[in-house]
Amino acid sequence: MGPVADTLEVLHAEDEHFDIVFIDADQRNAVQYYSFVMDNHLLSMDAVICVENTLMKGQVYLENVSDENAGVVKDDVFWGCSHRRILERLRLDGRVAYVTGGGQGIGRAFAHALGEAGAKVAVVDLVLAKAEAVACELSLKGIKSLALAADVSKPEDVQRMVDAIVARWGTVHIACNNAGINLNSASEETSLEEWDKTFNVNLRGLFLCCQAAGRIMLNQGYGKIINTASMASLIVPHPQKQLAYNTSKAGVVKLTQTLGAEWIDRGVKVNCISPGIVDTPLIRSRELRPLVQRWLADIPAGRLAQPTDLQAAVVYLASEASDYMTGHNLVIEGGQSLW
Repeated sequence: MGPVADTLEVLHAEDEHFDIVFIDADQRNAVQYYSFVMDNHLLSMDAVICVENTLMKGQVYLENVSDENAGVVKDDVFWGCSHRRILERLRLDGRVAYVTGGGQGIGRAFAHALGEAGAKVAVVDLVLAKAEAVACELSLKGIKSLALAADVSKPEDVQRMVDAIVARWGTVHIACNNAGINLNSASEETSLEEWDKTFNVNLRGLFLCCQAAGRIMLNQGYGKIINTASMASLIVPHPQKQLAYNTSKAGVVKLTQTLGAEWIDRGVKVNCISPGIVDTPLIRSRELRPLVQRWLADIPAGRLAQPTDLQAAVVYLASEASDYMTGHNLVIEGGQSLW
């Protein structure tokens, strides 16, 4: 009790030795206390000195040092939310994710992005061989992966997919519902078969996946659902005619908004990404090649989107950094919907 320097003098006079010495260095003479302990051999063999507050810009031991940031509020902005800096908050370590339509194109890019951010990734595709090829790519990068075949328009396939993931990794934290198809035809010639086929995959299948994954997430009180919509939910892309596709993707946005509002207070956030025209192997087909120049004229960015242009968005929406975001349609289309 009393001034530290006086106490140290008394302890030295009594020939005391200590296993641990704690020094609160938030004062100018703390370095003198340290020197006294060391110079007078107050420590026992294998003892420890614990010094707190040493990184105060040298204020505790340097003369004539002032703190120009003395008025800074050291809150979550300063220290980081839950003491996690922003790049740490984007990490997905320990999370379990799946990506439907993950065997090619956008889905493949999403699978790689989620895996690189630390998640375990189940790659789901209608064609098992495609899912296995992407899962193999992930494994080469040290990412834990699983390949599954599923037709998302079939409830039994969706449930089997979710059950397989839970059986392997225990739960689902991130549901990336990306599977979709696009069949073009003039509206007056669109058959009921084309309409039903498009909606069965793009909207019915997405609903089934949201519901199956959502039940698990709601039960655990946490989850991120990311749906792939389209720029076609906002505008009518041209000159191609794709009534069923445009309408189904508008439905994806409204489904996302509804679930996002309904589930956020139970820990589940639901958002969607609306890409513009993405440069995938499908775009390079003989049928679509003549349209590319027309599309480029409509895009302020002057180029088609690359799958890599979408990767950071899916990681953000899957991470804790987007915890206050739900029901949002994140549009990434090089400005095409602005004209």
